[in-house]
Amino acid sequence: MKKKIFRQMPAAAPSRTKEFVPPLTVSHPQLLVAGSDEKLREILYLMVFAFGRLQSLREAFGRDISLTGSQFVVLMGTARRQGSEGVSIRDLSDHTHLASTHVTTEVGKLISKGLLTKSANMRDRRGVLVRLSPKGEAAVREVAPFVRRVNDILFQHLTAKDFPTIIEFLSGFALNTEYAVVEIRRTERERDAPGGPRAGRTGR
Repeated sequence: MKKKIFRQMPAAAPSRTKEFVPPLTVSHPQLLVAGSDEKLREILYLMVFAFGRLQSLREAFGRDISLTGSQFVVLMGTARRQGSEGVSIRDLSDHTHLASTHVTTEVGKLISKGLLTKSANMRDRRGVLVRLSPKGEAAVREVAPFVRRVNDILFQHLTAKDFPTIIEFLSGFALNTEYAVVEIRRTERERDAPGGPRAGRTGR
């Protein structure tokens, strides 16, 4: 007579009796709606999505004239800021919000492509002034209709009256990102320091 084989059934997973409520990701009362940060989270996701799209548009403008996105920005920044004498690396960096070292690198590449020229800065012997070459001027004229069509679509629901509010928000937000980066670096230093929460985890 064969023995019956009884297979042991896996233990049932414990049932959840409460819905998990994530901790708040912001503590400023003015940013909470009925005690929830859900609306702020939606705004953040939209901002990341939209700003990512802006970066992709910049890359597309660059590709149209065989440049990278950053090179396109430096070329257009030069066109807007060169005036009659040229623009310094520092002023170009401030205008485009790119690091001066990055601007210097891209200026060098654009010069090698024949799109920019540089000359001594008579007001600052240590610096240079950058200008569009005739080839650079032609490139700006070539890409302008494409940029204009895209921007007309991108900003079709805005008016010049909206600009001060947008500029005020983005200027303050950009400044706050600097403070946020400082906080991130401080937290990472404390976390990775001897005796910190992650000390010893990687064998350091």
